[in-house]
Amino acid sequence: MEQRPDSLLITLTGRDRPGVTRAIFGRLAEAGVEVLDLEQIVLRRRLVLGVLVTVPADEVALRDAVSQTADELGMQVEVVRGTGDNTTKLHRAHVTVIGAPLQAVAMAAVAGRIADSGANIDRIQRLASYPVTAIELAVSGTDPDGLRVALAQAAAEEGVDIAVQPANMTRHGMRLIVMDVDSTLIQGEVIEMLAAHAGCEAEVAAVTERAMRGEIDFEESLRARVALLKGVPASAIHEVYDSIHLNPGARTMVRTLRRLGYRFAIVSGGFSQITSRLATDLGIHYQRANELEIVDGVITGNIVGDVVDRAGKARALREFAAELGIPDTATVAIGDGANDLDMLSAAGLGVAYNAKPVVRSQAHTAVNVPYLDTIMYLLGISRDEIEAADAEAGIVTPAPPV
Repeated sequence: MEQRPDSLLITLTGRDRPGVTRAIFGRLAEAGVEVLDLEQIVLRRRLVLGVLVTVPADEVALRDAVSQTADELGMQVEVVRGTGDNTTKLHRAHVTVIGAPLQAVAMAAVAGRIADSGANIDRIQRLASYPVTAIELAVSGTDPDGLRVALAQAAAEEGVDIAVQPANMTRHGMRLIVMDVDSTLIQGEVIEMLAAHAGCEAEVAAVTERAMRGEIDFEESLRARVALLKGVPASAIHEVYDSIHLNPGARTMVRTLRRLGYRFAIVSGGFSQITSRLATDLGIHYQRANELEIVDGVITGNIVGDVVDRAGKARALREFAAELGIPDTATVAIGDGANDLDMLSAAGLGVAYNAKPVVRSQAHTAVNVPYLDTIMYLLGISRDEIEAADAEAGIVTPAPPV
């Protein structure tokens, strides 16, 4: 077996300033070493720079040189000798932790579960500090599926959201986002808003809640609720659309991911008369929903064609992905109700967004804060990157509260 080469790990810490990295690498250049690995972070203007290099012919001279440079910079340095460079780590995963706020006790629980699983935290970075705190951990040494189960319990106990994803190329290739509409993309349920015009809002809301919990068949419940809308003027649809409120962060997520080449679809158990306008307004590429039958300007209480139900949502995701020429694993699905479960399962990443308990328990991950753009943190996109892209486009982001 080939012997791994000796190496030196040089760790420099102290107050950050321009020229620190240049000064250290100037010394390394003089020694003629090879750089094996490198990492640098700055936290509150405190720098930690780690450089792994081969051992030079005159190791003592290099140690003296970097120590002198550290003294000149007013920093501390540690040089440790070892065997081998950084090898490729197996069973790697991205763990995203989201809290509002994120308490130290929650991070302690997360770190403890990771350690108990036999895994190691290789790197940590902050993705956002406002309006939620999002932290991403690069983890190695354990099966991501097993780690997901272990951390799901920690998430429930500590009141934070935790997503575990394999660290592979798929994460960088996701190019289709498929969203439910009612209570996901928008606040509230359109059918209940229409029911208010028919004077049966409470009755419809009760059936909707049972359907979202998975207690009754979705198609049966939908046809029963639509029948109650018989006689409502079609103009009510326009009034309802004008009263719709998107969930916070919806527009930010769509415009940011569109810049990166993502495609979007909305798949709804609601009505095409609403979803088609939403798609146009937001720049969403695909939409599929049920069509209310309208005759002589009045809702008849019937649905035209097949119902977009639980199976229909998953089928739509697969069809949109096929049209784009991408595998199902390159999709992200977002939903909140039981009729979204097949769609969430079919996607490469299924996200339960402020969902019912039955959905949270079966989805790949859950987000329980009201900001839809937190989904981007699961894709490794930081708040700083989002705001920088908006600034280049002339979009002003409100400053966080002090």
